[in-house]
Amino acid sequence: MNYGMIPQEVIDEVLRRHEISETVGKYVHLTKNGKYLKGLCPFHSEKTPSFTVTPEKQIFHCYGCGKGGNVIKFVMEMEGETFPEAVKTLADEAGIPVTWTHAVPDEASPLQKERRIVQEAHEYSAKLYHYMLQNLEISKPAKDYLRSRGLGEPLIEQFGIGYAPPRWDTLTQALARKGYSEAEMEAGGLLSRRQESDGYVDRFRDRIMFPIHDARGQTIAFAGRLLSDGQPKYLNSPETALFSKSRTLYRLHEARSAIRKSGQVVLLEGYMDVIKAWSAGIHNGVATMGTALTSEHAAILRRFADEAVICYDGDDAGQAAAQKSIPLLEEAGFRVRVCLLPNRMDPDEYVSAYGPEPFLREIVEGAVSAVKFQLIYLRKSHILLEEDGRIRYLRDAVRIVARRDSPMERELLLKELAQEFGVALETLKQECYEIRQRDKLETPRDIPAGSWNNVWNGNHSASKNPPLGAAHVNAERQVLSWMMQDKDTALIVQQKLGDRFHVEDHAALAAYLYAYYARNNDPDVGRFVAVLQDDRLERIASVIAMIDIPFGERELEDCIRTIGRASHEREVERLTEEQNRALREGDNARALQLGIEIIALEKQRKQ
Repeated sequence: MNYGMIPQEVIDEVLRRHEISETVGKYVHLTKNGKYLKGLCPFHSEKTPSFTVTPEKQIFHCYGCGKGGNVIKFVMEMEGETFPEAVKTLADEAGIPVTWTHAVPDEASPLQKERRIVQEAHEYSAKLYHYMLQNLEISKPAKDYLRSRGLGEPLIEQFGIGYAPPRWDTLTQALARKGYSEAEMEAGGLLSRRQESDGYVDRFRDRIMFPIHDARGQTIAFAGRLLSDGQPKYLNSPETALFSKSRTLYRLHEARSAIRKSGQVVLLEGYMDVIKAWSAGIHNGVATMGTALTSEHAAILRRFADEAVICYDGDDAGQAAAQKSIPLLEEAGFRVRVCLLPNRMDPDEYVSAYGPEPFLREIVEGAVSAVKFQLIYLRKSHILLEEDGRIRYLRDAVRIVARRDSPMERELLLKELAQEFGVALETLKQECYEIRQRDKLETPRDIPAGSWNNVWNGNHSASKNPPLGAAHVNAERQVLSWMMQDKDTALIVQQKLGDRFHVEDHAALAAYLYAYYARNNDPDVGRFVAVLQDDRLERIASVIAMIDIPFGERELEDCIRTIGRASHEREVERLTEEQNRALREGDNARALQLGIEIIALEKQRKQ
């Protein structure tokens, strides 16, 4: 079988070279659960893992949103690529020569073509900016500024930092020489249209350039720090087909492995903060793109970590941003801690002043719990030297404590408040109880019993033990599961059932399996799923492949018999309807003949 111009042997080699758990693990934090790996689904919002990877069968499946397939399908879903594009991506990563022709251009949509061109232009621009920083005399002030901020050659190289000269058309001319369309480059965020005349100019001028990458490490945008006087101090790329501020985090592609390994992500505010934190040994740090943390950011990070440490600036704006980020992170399921930086310093300034080790030990490792930070932050809005101020603070503090889910945590926090302010613990407990009753703050459960943990599916409820489908439907699914695992079983089913599956999709899968084995393929679920090239069938095949009931000849015969009985039942129903119609029309002879056929079928069914 051949997809476009891609040889089947290339697809097979791509599947052989890519262990699905390693590829998925680049995007999702997976934990071992028996012979499965589980994690938070990257395709829908959830707090409790319903996403499963089965290394033995080289497939993934989410019980929440239903997506499933092999490693090629995963890359297609994650990156929005066509089948040929995903195969090419995986082939490139594995060092498999891309010898087929025109597969990607013929298959790509206009939007995908635009994305590819803009991404290539960003890679070229990043290299050009970096070259100019390192080699042009005009870039000396930029180089001196970076050194003054503690960024030597290793960090400049590692982070790909560059420089955009003051000229209006440096990048414009360079992109034109490479044959890129100016209009496309403006849409991609690299150029700007002239305001007073026709033509285009560089979007970034006289700026230190920080390349921004996607999850695969490809350059998709820039942040530019202005060297001269003027505004804005930092200028980001606009929203484009490649770049979304609400979903992109600076250096996540590099920090992901450290985040996954430690189970912790450190959230910083700026590019320099991330770089200086990296130099201090904090390799699990990321930053938002000049915008506030969003629920989408939190959901992306929650795939890799259980704990979030907020390390924002120590000034009022930074602390207010931390306060706003806490509920977003907790709603995503994080344990949250917050760093306390002294003297209104930012992380970059602290590392420069005190060094990497104190920053790691005293600031990051010494971060306080979210509720402790909220109580500290609350003090700023109350005058505690006055009795009235202390009372108002206590009431607000108890309200914060009341919202904590853990009774033990509430008890400990109320004890601390009681001791500090000389108030009876029972009084604070009563106040806390009344707040919880008034606001109906019951301890939430992550997934209500019997409902999918799927925010995007509207949290449709279902019984804890959902009713099974018709017996013949379950029998068909079980038979297909065994067929995927064993060629001889598929041959037996082909002889005894053929295409007599009652569910249309099951019949289609059976037909694909017969053809798959007819080409002398060995059982391989991942490879079989690649043959399907149909979203619905891929999902159904992935679900069926997850069925884990041991094979037995007797069990197979029972399933085939159940499917056969269903055929008899349907035929009996059809004949009964036809007999009733004959009786209504007064055709007694026809009705008698149909009755004889019905009796014969009933006897066969009982046998």
